[in-house]
Amino acid sequence: MIKIKTTLISLILAIALLLADFVFFSGDKIFYLLLVFAFLIGSLPLVIYLIKEGKREKENNEMFLEFTRNLVESIKTGVPISKSIINLRNKDYGTLSIHIKKLANQISLGIPIQQALETFGKDSESKTIIRALELISQAEKAGGDIGDILDSVAKSVNQTEELKKERRASVYGMIVQGYIIFFIFIVIILVMMYKVLPMTAEIASSGEKSAMDASQPMIYLLFLQALFSGLVIGKLAEGSIKKGIKHSFFMIIICLGVLAIAKAIL
Repeated sequence: MIKIKTTLISLILAIALLLADFVFFSGDKIFYLLLVFAFLIGSLPLVIYLIKEGKREKENNEMFLEFTRNLVESIKTGVPISKSIINLRNKDYGTLSIHIKKLANQISLGIPIQQALETFGKDSESKTIIRALELISQAEKAGGDIGDILDSVAKSVNQTEELKKERRASVYGMIVQGYIIFFIFIVIILVMMYKVLPMTAEIASSGEKSAMDASQPMIYLLFLQALFSGLVIGKLAEGSIKKGIKHSFFMIIICLGVLAIAKAIL
């Protein structure tokens, strides 16, 4: 509830600032600077949420791996899986602890373990955990030693997380290159806006207003470049366009900041 209130307050303040900016400061040197503050105020809650969500999902996956390993150790000593889960409910698994306690409580109440595991996967909101639990359910239905099944799942989850780390490491250079190219693009746009266009306007004797009008499409192009560059970086680095939104926000904020400074100075 607090998060919803914070988001609504941020959006209301951002919209109010935008309206005031367009009504009272359109064409003024501080116009873009106020846009920066409006965008920061409006987008900050969402950016914080996305960053926290990414960290939470990563921790959930790591803790699920630890939970699975502990289950394997318990089952191999002869303790049934249902009893093993109940025995592990008070152990600290970070952000996953609350879901493990719920899982254990459901099993204690007599809810079938497959149904409880399905609920556990949905509550975790992690694709890795959901896929792993589906494998456990299918393998258990087909028959087999549950300890071996869990051990295989733990190895699979571990390999998946290692592959994610390797992918992030391998594309780190591409992320840096993406940001460098983006900064070069900003410089080119600024040169076009404040050097090339005014010169062509003077030659054509059209005046400053014509140069300003011609620069507007370039500003929009700059924002589009920021938006899609961020999404591509997120897809390459973390395998999700959704996770690229934060890169888009950072790039758009950089655009607004650079434009505000350029407008004030140049």
